[in-house]
Parts: sequence; C-alpha cells; structure tokens
Amino acid sequence: MDIIATHINYYTICHRKLWLFAHAIQMEHTSNTVYDGKLLHETSYSQRAEKHSEMELTAKWDGLTLHGKVDFYDHKHKMIHETKRGKSIEQAHTLQVKFYIWLFERNGIDGVTGRIEYPKLRKTTEVLLSRTDVAFLEETIHGVHKLIHQKKCPETINSKICKKCSYYQLCYIDEP
Repeated sequence: MDIIATHINYYTICHRKLWLFAHAIQMEHTSNTVYDGKLLHETSYSQRAEKHSEMELTAKWDGLTLHGKVDFYDHKHKMIHETKRGKSIEQAHTLQVKFYIWLFERNGIDGVTGRIEYPKLRKTTEVLLSRTDVAFLEETIHGVHKLIHQKKCPETINSKICKKCSYYQLCYIDEP
C-alpha cells in the first residue's frame, strides 16, 4: 500500500475527501481553486527553475511505501519550499511539509527544514520536525491506511471549508 503526501494533507482536512481521492474519485480537475493554486505554483517563483528543483522521495516504513513530491528543494540550504494559495488549512500544509522532512530523514538526509510560502498573502511559515512530530506522523499514517481501507465512505463534515472544496458538489448534491 502506498501513502502519498496528498493523503496526509487530506486526512488532516477531511476524511471523506481522503477516502474519495484514495478510491480514484478525483474532483480536483473541476475546481477553479485548485487551478488557481497550480497557476500560482507555476508563476510565483519563476527564478527558481534555475536554482532549485522538484524532488520526488520514496521510503519504506512499517510495511508501507511512502511517497512525496516536493515543490522545490534547495540542496545548498537543505530547504523545502512549498507554495500554497492561502492559510485556511495551514495545519494540513504544515503536516505535509513535516512529512516531506521525515521522508528526507528516512533517506539519510538530515538537517532539512521547510518553508511554506503564501505568495498572495506575502507571508511565509517556517517548518521544523521534532520527535513528537514524527510520532504524530506515524500515528497519522496508520490512520490514513485504516481510513482508506474502510468499506464505507465517511460522512460529510459540514465545515466552512467545504464550500471551497473541489468535492463540494459531490458531497452536497442533495442539498439546496
């Protein structure tokens, strides 16, 4: 079973979204918000193409294969740069970057830090990984694995973030 960084992110935001995504029901292509985020990622730091590169990581842990694809990794400073649209789900963003840092460690690269960049807000958030964070990630990964293998899709969470979600119409199709 493979666990990807998107699973970690979605687990933090909404279990239903994670379950649907993991069962190949993907709605991101229908979302203007997702499109805007991709465009922001591609255009915000164009100078990075020369200095930094995307990086894919894989590691084995507890019988699972873990994958992550970092937006930009600065090898010289051992810095992950992750570009995000807004801070409304900052906890999910932070956990995703901590997951990436942990993947680097699992691949023998220590001392990596992260930076979440919000170009529209002109803000950044620094991310470090502690031993407590690793324990939380391990717990989260087990939770992701268990949730993905549930036979029944979790219920809607009816949160204010739902209206901006690419799965909104699918989740609330019967609602007025």
